[in-house]
Amino acid sequence: MSVATPVSTLDAMEPAPELPTAWGRRPFSRPWIAGAWLVFLLPALADGFHRLHELSGLAGFLATLAFMACYVAVFVFARHHLLTTGGQPPLPHAAAAVGVLLALAAVMVGTLGENATAAAVFVGTTGVLLLPLYAAIPLDVVIVAAVVVVGLERHWSAQGGVALGTFLGSLAVFGMRTVVARNLQLDVAHRENTRLAVDNERNRFARDLHDILGHSLTVITVKAELAQRLLDVDVERTRAELADLERLSRDALADIRRAVEGYRELTLPGELARARAALTSAEITPRLPGSTDTVPSELRELFAWVVREGVTNVIRHSGARRCDIVLTEDCVEIRDDGRGPGSDREGSGLTGLRERAAVVGAVVTTRSLSPGFSLQVTRAAEATR
Repeated sequence: MSVATPVSTLDAMEPAPELPTAWGRRPFSRPWIAGAWLVFLLPALADGFHRLHELSGLAGFLATLAFMACYVAVFVFARHHLLTTGGQPPLPHAAAAVGVLLALAAVMVGTLGENATAAAVFVGTTGVLLLPLYAAIPLDVVIVAAVVVVGLERHWSAQGGVALGTFLGSLAVFGMRTVVARNLQLDVAHRENTRLAVDNERNRFARDLHDILGHSLTVITVKAELAQRLLDVDVERTRAELADLERLSRDALADIRRAVEGYRELTLPGELARARAALTSAEITPRLPGSTDTVPSELRELFAWVVREGVTNVIRHSGARRCDIVLTEDCVEIRDDGRGPGSDREGSGLTGLRERAAVVGAVVTTRSLSPGFSLQVTRAAEATR
């Protein structure tokens, strides 16, 4: 996401819900997937159904139904926890769920025989889904060993397939669990990046709005005071100052519109021209460079902001009679002979300049002179290499 998000959408962007809805729509994450695999338990269910007249058949039939229901419930529980947290559920809950399935599977095998050994695959994969690996791996080893031993003892032929199925099913579930967890982490990181981008855009807009209105309203205020003083002295000069007030107001409005659109760009020569006019109107003698050719292109916008902020502060706070702006290829300085800022507390304008300067590897330095004040922005030597 680009940082230059339209400002009109900022307030509409709310934090994403904790459960990513996109994951909830993924086919492999729906509960019916768990039910589809239960088809491998149908032979055991049918065997129990045909032996309902026997106590072992009835117990096996009911245990198989209970196993199917518990397996689907455990899958839904594990899916919800995995999608919301990216990890396994609490160990006591996971162990209890696997224990119930393991007990039901034991009843199925004990009452229905070979057809019920397919339940071992479900227990093994559930263990990998719910338990940490240090518990899931030993569980699968014990299950496979038990199936093989019982199968050999009773001369069954399915134990090899059950053992292979348990291994492959557990491996597949582990891969699915890892993929879902990683993608959930990526989704959370993306939403966090989106939130940070919105915050950065808000900060950028607040900083730009301060810089634009701070400068423009300061100059408008100075010109309005000058026009009021000249009203009874020089009518033509008053008209000129009022015309300048109208022009400055229109320029400030245009700057704000461009800032909202995110397309505004300052030019260093333009800011120097504005600085000359603003300082002259405030009856401060400007001494400005005659050319900006020595300033590299990557520093021009930053230096333009420095000129705007520095001149605004000189007019607003300093009470100076002279203001010098010095430009070199890696430094801009605004000096005045006034009384300085009058406070040690740094305003939001200087904070914004420090943020802009840090982007291009420059440093903001302020110094109190005798008399006067200096604002200097210099690109560090290592940033030029």
